[in-house]
Amino acid sequence: MRIVAVMDDRFVYMYGRHAVLEALNRRPDVVVELFLRDDIGDIPKEILATMRKPTRFHGDKVPPVIERSAVHQGYIAKVDTEKLVVSFADFCSALTVTPDTALVVLGELQDPHNVGAVIRSAAAFGAAAVLLPKHRQAGVTGTVLKVSAGMAFAIPLVEVPNVNRALEDLKERGFFVYGLDGAGETNVSEEDFRKPSVLVLGNEGTGVREKTAEHCDIMLKIPMHPRCESLNASVSAALVLHAWSLRHTKALDA
Repeated sequence: MRIVAVMDDRFVYMYGRHAVLEALNRRPDVVVELFLRDDIGDIPKEILATMRKPTRFHGDKVPPVIERSAVHQGYIAKVDTEKLVVSFADFCSALTVTPDTALVVLGELQDPHNVGAVIRSAAAFGAAAVLLPKHRQAGVTGTVLKVSAGMAFAIPLVEVPNVNRALEDLKERGFFVYGLDGAGETNVSEEDFRKPSVLVLGNEGTGVREKTAEHCDIMLKIPMHPRCESLNASVSAALVLHAWSLRHTKALDA
């Protein structure tokens, strides 16, 4: 599977059979255009279910926005990322909060590979959504969709205008806010996560912003050997989410 971002921040061209069918199966509303190589005879049920007629292309004569060397397997889709991301207000109005609810807040991550990997882990371990700051944060690009392995279409992605205000809003809704920091006072494996949880990740280089840390109830740390100073942001997120999911197995139910 490979996906590329092109032309502007809103529309992304993604390609590869699995990637395109995953998008059509989970979020057909965000796919605005389909391209299918003309030697593909039987149109997959995921495409037929959308009642859309794909644009056919011949051999390597792919749309000009796609690299000729791309391994597209004959499947290309244009995705509207504005439809994929929901507003914080709309998300909260529809959110049902239980002790098994966890939200992941990205703290100005800059690497789209990390963003995509965190989205994948959040979906895998039963989080209810991934919240992305509107400013100073890598957006939903083709790379993000690729690295998420289709999970960007399976879990709500929420745009947050102001992270600190959002955290206070979530506290009023009953959430307990955890920040992730190497110097945190609480070992993640010892935390019971009894309340609805917000897990705040920091920037790859600077960690959780000082002002944001002030809005966290507890700063968590991941124990590791002293020869290793830190972990990749997405790896840290996966470990914390796994620790949370061990105490909330209901969140893993389909």
